Amino acid sequence: MAVTEARAPSRKTQARRPARPAAPLRSRLRRGATPWLFLAPALLLFLYFKFIPMAEAVRMSFQEVRPFLGNTYVGGENYAEIAGSSDFGAAVWHTVVLAVATTAGSILLGLALALLLEGQTRSLWFVRSAIFLPVVTAMAVVAEVWRVMYYPAEGGALNSVLGVLGLGPSEFLNSPDSSLASIAFVGIWRGAPYDMMIFLAGLAGVDRVLYEASAVDGASRWRRIWHVTLPGLRPVFAILLTLAAIRGLRVFTEVFLLTNGGPDGSTEVLLTLTYKLGLERNELGVAAAGTVLLFLVLLVLTVASRLRRREVR
Repeated sequence: MAVTEARAPSRKTQARRPARPAAPLRSRLRRGATPWLFLAPALLLFLYFKFIPMAEAVRMSFQEVRPFLGNTYVGGENYAEIAGSSDFGAAVWHTVVLAVATTAGSILLGLALALLLEGQTRSLWFVRSAIFLPVVTAMAVVAEVWRVMYYPAEGGALNSVLGVLGLGPSEFLNSPDSSLASIAFVGIWRGAPYDMMIFLAGLAGVDRVLYEASAVDGASRWRRIWHVTLPGLRPVFAILLTLAAIRGLRVFTEVFLLTNGGPDGSTEVLLTLTYKLGLERNELGVAAAGTVLLFLVLLVLTVASRLRRREVR
C-alpha cells in the first residue's frame, strides 16, 4: 500500500510536466532538406541524361527534324508515317513474338531453377552464383559467345551437338526461319537466372507449415508445388510478368549485335527500326515518334499491372 501511495505522486508529477517545445522551423527545414541534398547529384544526372532527352524526343516527334536548317512542325504526320509503314508492322510483330517467347521461357526456366536450388545448403551459393553470371556479363560479350556457338557449319558448337543427336545442321542466325528463335533462346538464357533469384526470394516467404501439412495428408511433390508453392508465388508472378514483358519489348542490344535485323528483316524489332530511321536514314522525327509509341505501350502495361496487383490485394 505504501509503495502504491509513493508512486502516485510521481505519476501526477509526470502528467504535469510541460510538453517539449516544438522544434524550430529552421531545424525542421534542415531535416527535411538533408535527404534531398544527398539525392541532388543523382537527380541532376537523371534530369540531364534522361528526362530532358525524353521531353526533347516528344517534341521532335511532332517535327520534321532538319539539322542545321531548322525544324518544321508537321503535327501527327510522323506518327501516321511510321504507323502506316509495313516495316513498322513487321517490327512490332517480331517485338511481340520475342517478348512473349522470352517472358514465358525465362519465367518457366527460372521457376524450375529456383525449385531445384532452393535450400540452405552452403554449397548452393556457388551454383547460384555460377548460374547468375549471364545476368552480370556485358551483352556484347554474351552476343559474341553465342555468335561463335551459332556458327552455321557442321563443325559449329551447337551443330556438333545436333549431329550427335542425329539432327541436321542448322543455319541459326543466317536463316530467316530460325533467326528469331535463336535470339529468343539467348534472351531466355540471359533472363532466367534473374527470374530465378526473384523466385528464390518468393519461396522463402512461403509458409513451411503448409508443406508439412500437405505432406502429412499424403500429397505428392507435384501436388505440393501446384497447391502450395504456385499460389504462394502469385505476387512474384505478377512482378516478374511485368518486368519480363518490359524487358522483352525493349529488346535491342542482342538483336543489333547478332543480326542487326537480318536476314531479310526477319529479326527487325521496333528499337532497331527506330535506330536505323534516326541514325542511318536521318529521319529523326519519325524515329522519335516510334520511341514515343513504345514508351506509351510500356506505360500502359506498367499501370495496368499495378492496378491489377491492387485488385488482387
